[in-house]
Amino acid sequence: MVVVSFRIRKCHFVQLLATCLVLSTVMVCWEELDNKVVSHVKSYSFRYLINSFTYINKSLTIPHKQARSFSNFHYLLDHPEKCANQDVLLLLFVKSSPKNIERRNAIRSTWGNESYIQNTLGVTVRVLFALGAPTTKENEPSWSRKSGFGFQEQLVEEDRLHRDLIQKDFVDSFYNLTLKLILQFHWVHSRCAHARFFMTADDDIFVHMPNLLKYLQNESARGVTDFWVGRVHRGAPPVRSKYSKYYVSFETYPWLSYPDYTAGAAYVVSRDVAAKIYQATLALNASIHIDDVFMGICASAMGLSPQEHPYFAGEGKAPYHPCIYDQMITSHSHVDDIYDLWRAATDPQPLTTRTTVQQKWREMSELFKSKVLSQISA
Repeated sequence: MVVVSFRIRKCHFVQLLATCLVLSTVMVCWEELDNKVVSHVKSYSFRYLINSFTYINKSLTIPHKQARSFSNFHYLLDHPEKCANQDVLLLLFVKSSPKNIERRNAIRSTWGNESYIQNTLGVTVRVLFALGAPTTKENEPSWSRKSGFGFQEQLVEEDRLHRDLIQKDFVDSFYNLTLKLILQFHWVHSRCAHARFFMTADDDIFVHMPNLLKYLQNESARGVTDFWVGRVHRGAPPVRSKYSKYYVSFETYPWLSYPDYTAGAAYVVSRDVAAKIYQATLALNASIHIDDVFMGICASAMGLSPQEHPYFAGEGKAPYHPCIYDQMITSHSHVDDIYDLWRAATDPQPLTTRTTVQQKWREMSELFKSKVLSQISA
C-alpha cells in the first residue's frame, strides 16, 4: 500500500514538473508572439482612429517652407512638353533605379510602348521614368562605367534616345523613395494636370495595358472622382526593428498603425486625387521614407480612402493561369518573362475556346519553367 502511494505521488510530481516546463517555454516565447500578433490586432483596431487623420494631423503638419524642402530639388532631366495639348487618358510614372536600363528598355518594348497603345488601343498614354541622381563613389558597380561614360552621362544619352526620363538631383536610393513620390505628383501638377488618371508603378511590374485601359475608359465615362485603386493594406503596423529597411522610429511615427494605403508596386488615382495629394505634400512632413505609407498619410489628410481591386496584385506575383491573366491588371516581380506575358496579352488571334486558352498558357508556363531550369543548371 505504501509502495502504491509512493508511485502515485511520483507520477503526480512528474506531471507537475512537465507542466512547469511547458509553461516556462510558453512564457519565454510569449513576448515575441505578443509583439507580432497582439500588436497587429491592436494596430488593426487603432486604424479606425488613425484613418480620421485628426489624431495625427498636428504632429505631421509642418510649415509650408519646411515642407517645400522635400521638393526643392533641381531637374536634371525633364520633358515639360510630354503632355502638352493632348487628351491624355493615363499618365504612368515608373519608379526606376539609374542602373536598371534593361528593365526600362523592356517596358518601352512591351506594355509601356506609347506608339503601340496609340495605334492599336486608340488612346493616349504617356509613360515616364522617375529617377534620382546616381551616386559617384569609386566602388560603384561596373554598370556605371560602361563605355567610358560617367554615371549621369549614360542617363543623358539614354534620354536623348527615348525622351522619357524625369530626374531630380536627390540621391537615388531606397531611403529617398518618398522624394521620388513627391517628384511624380509635383510633375503631374505642373506638367500634366489634365491627364484623366495617374498611375505609379515599379520597374519590375507587368501591366496588362489592354485590360487597364478598358477599365479606366469605363471609369472615365462614369465621371469617377476620389478614385484610388490598388492592393490595399489596412491596419499595417510600423516596423520597429532597427534591422529592417522598413524601420520607422517612434519619434518619426509614434502610433500603432498607418492609415490605409495601397501597395506602392502599382496603383491608380484620378486627376482630382492627384491634385489633392500634391496639396498634401505642401504641408506634411515627408521624413517617412516608405513612399506608399506617405501616400496613405497624404490621402488620409485629404479625406481619401483607397479601394481594393482584385486584379492589382500589389507586391505579389499573379499565378500562371489563363483565367487569372485574362483579367489581371498588374503583377509583380516580372523581369525575365515580360516579353512572353506581353505577347500573350496582345495576341490578335481570338481565343475561341477554353481549351485554346489553357493550351496557350500551358505552353507559356512550360517555356518559362525551361528558362528557369536552364539558368539554374548554368
